Amino acid sequence: MSTTAIEGIPEDVARIDLDDSRAILDVDASLYPLEALYGAAYVFIDRCYVFLDRPDPKTLRVVLTPKQLGEDDAAEALRAMVGELANELVSAAWRHQITQENRAQIESVTMQAISGAMGPPSLDDLEDFDFTEEAFEDPLGIAMSWEEKYAKKKDAQGEAASAEAASAEAASAEAEGEGA
Repeated sequence: MSTTAIEGIPEDVARIDLDDSRAILDVDASLYPLEALYGAAYVFIDRCYVFLDRPDPKTLRVVLTPKQLGEDDAAEALRAMVGELANELVSAAWRHQITQENRAQIESVTMQAISGAMGPPSLDDLEDFDFTEEAFEDPLGIAMSWEEKYAKKKDAQGEAASAEAASAEAASAEAEGEGA
């Protein structure tokens, strides 16, 4: 196996084996979680054969062998794959870290979604529920039903309409009295 170093990358980290048309990337296991390596390698399975290995406890190795490699510039194509894998590895490690930091929120939202998908509560659930809780405080008065909010206006309008009807009746009674 004759390997060629990739310009700008130390040979002990990444190298190209032109005889076997493959790129080899050795990753420090203390920098990247195994799950991130799986995620980064997964991106390449449609166009490469991917082999993952652990040559020693501190190192993870990824070997990418393209399924189809053009004859033109194999070295450049393999170098580009190493660069893509390195970028994808950083991205997958970042996504893994975000997921770990937000695990509690993710689990909470998932549980709420699952419990909502279970449908309405059963009669037994409602029977066990305590409905005696005091209403919460609403200093701004925004937790009001539509009926409560507009009932006053409707009552005031109803009273005004009643007064108008009463005066109309009185006027018609007077007119009848004058005509008789």
